[in-house]
Amino acid sequence: MTVRRYRIVHTTELLYPTPVRASHNELRMTPLNEPGQTTLENRIRVRPMTWSHVYRDHWGTHVTAMESLAAHDRLDIEATSTVERSAPEEPAEPTSWSALRNDDVQDRSFEWLMPTPRTAAGPGLAELAEEVRALATPRAAAYTLGEKIHDAMTYEHGVTGVHSSGEEAWHERRGVCQDFAHIALGALRALGIPARYVSGYLAPTRNGSVGDTSTGESHAWVEFWDGGWLAIDPTNQTQVGVDHIVVARGRDYEDVPPFKGVYSGSATASLQVEVRFTRLT
Repeated sequence: MTVRRYRIVHTTELLYPTPVRASHNELRMTPLNEPGQTTLENRIRVRPMTWSHVYRDHWGTHVTAMESLAAHDRLDIEATSTVERSAPEEPAEPTSWSALRNDDVQDRSFEWLMPTPRTAAGPGLAELAEEVRALATPRAAAYTLGEKIHDAMTYEHGVTGVHSSGEEAWHERRGVCQDFAHIALGALRALGIPARYVSGYLAPTRNGSVGDTSTGESHAWVEFWDGGWLAIDPTNQTQVGVDHIVVARGRDYEDVPPFKGVYSGSATASLQVEVRFTRLT
């Protein structure tokens, strides 16, 4: 069995042009413990910090809620994790289209079938979904969708924003991993295939040597229901496996941002983020 162990250091610097009186934030920077992934260590350091509280949200994500109540002109966050990842198990036989229409499946998957403002299928995503609707199984449709999105889209920063929808990104045929995921979610749900957004990390250098350190960023991909959850990464069109680290799941990006919050002060803050990966085994 292939096993990888990584140390991930996720640093965030929020710089304010003038001191702010208080800030209230939520951090989703703790990788999950689940079959195929074990978080051996996770430490989050915040400067300055007055108070913090840790909880699990509705989707099972580990959330650190924190406040900084003294005046400050910058907020520094460092999340360090050591994660061991093993290759996913071979998937079972594909399920059928009729199995997805089962009332029990529809009821249990309600939240993964409903469109959101970011994933609602307009004319473009509806047409994309129709291109694969006739395929023999939902799995075949999902895998083919991933290929079509990857082939049609160009990865480019600055074309879309944090509030852009999959329909908008598909119209432009450009975007980042968040957009690729929203496009896939919109098309999958239009087909009646339950699908969820996954946020985490992807090792920037696959097949690197032990001890190598590389710099990357947060990543997003998609899981769909096929009798069990299977993953596709339409941004890279690579197998989701030992180099993907899961941090959070939700209906779309709105449920999973690594950092979000509010502050009491004037003007707009600037955000700087860096993710460093070191392969340990």
